[in-house]
Amino acid sequence: MYDRGLSVLEQYGLEAGAVYRGRGALICETDQGLVLIKEFLGTPKKLECQAKLLEKIAGASPILTDQILSNKEGSYISGDSDHIPYIVKKWYEGKECDTRSEEDICKGAAALASLHKVMSMPVQNHYVRESLYSEFQRHNRELRKIWKFVCGKRRKNRFEQKFLDTVCCFLGHGEDAVKQLEASGYGELRQRELERGAVCHGEYNQHNILFSEGEIRAVTNFDKWNFDIQAGDLYRFMRKILEKHQWDPGLGRKILLSYQQVRPLTPEEIENLRIRFAYPEKYWKLANYYYTHNKAWISEKNVEKLERLWEQMEKWRNFVESVLTV
Repeated sequence: MYDRGLSVLEQYGLEAGAVYRGRGALICETDQGLVLIKEFLGTPKKLECQAKLLEKIAGASPILTDQILSNKEGSYISGDSDHIPYIVKKWYEGKECDTRSEEDICKGAAALASLHKVMSMPVQNHYVRESLYSEFQRHNRELRKIWKFVCGKRRKNRFEQKFLDTVCCFLGHGEDAVKQLEASGYGELRQRELERGAVCHGEYNQHNILFSEGEIRAVTNFDKWNFDIQAGDLYRFMRKILEKHQWDPGLGRKILLSYQQVRPLTPEEIENLRIRFAYPEKYWKLANYYYTHNKAWISEKNVEKLERLWEQMEKWRNFVESVLTV
């Protein structure tokens, strides 16, 4: 139903006006401003920590966020008549960051740096992100497993043939990234960041940065927050942008500069950022998606993505080796 979840507004003392569809949610005008209503699929404890994080940001940063509202009973979770749990957040009018606009992109990087300066909490081990070493090793094992599986098939489709043509090269880069990580100061950097309770957004991308009148209005969707080295947020934001811009080194430098003008990176963080970029994450994602989904029908789009990764190989490696130097 279009109004699914709207009934919970009564529990907040809010009256619904105009209603719009958002990304998996409803955006609703109320007498106290815009709110977003979303079915809640997480755990109450993590949501409570998220609410505290957003309250801390509100008191220390000029960047607005989608703070989680508590209902009349003081709870962040409200059930409708069917006992489906929902959360209600503050929301803002605005357009998403335009990935074709260098100005938008650089402002997004500066906003991330501003947030990172205030994003810390006493660490809770349950919400510490998997170590990069463990993640890289796991992804390499999965690539080898997929390689063995595809080799065993008698008839191979276009995706599988392209995968076999390229896996040796990409897996080689993945194994090199593990060696670089082992030889780096990653362990000490991670320990230091966890000791200070550094928090990452977890999903900082163009969809979660809202602009109004040319300036950032708000940063949203902190649901995947975690304790980790904050350079991970910057890496994820940059990678998605740079893939769309053919790994343009000039743009990469501008993004880094925009971030560092607000929050300078240490040499150890820059080294860690470079190693993250050196790992072929997008290649692993495509291969893993293939392996865990219907192999009888392969999307032409995924074949094109795989071909594009191969075509961008030289530009990607040039970016890693020329832009991200300590």
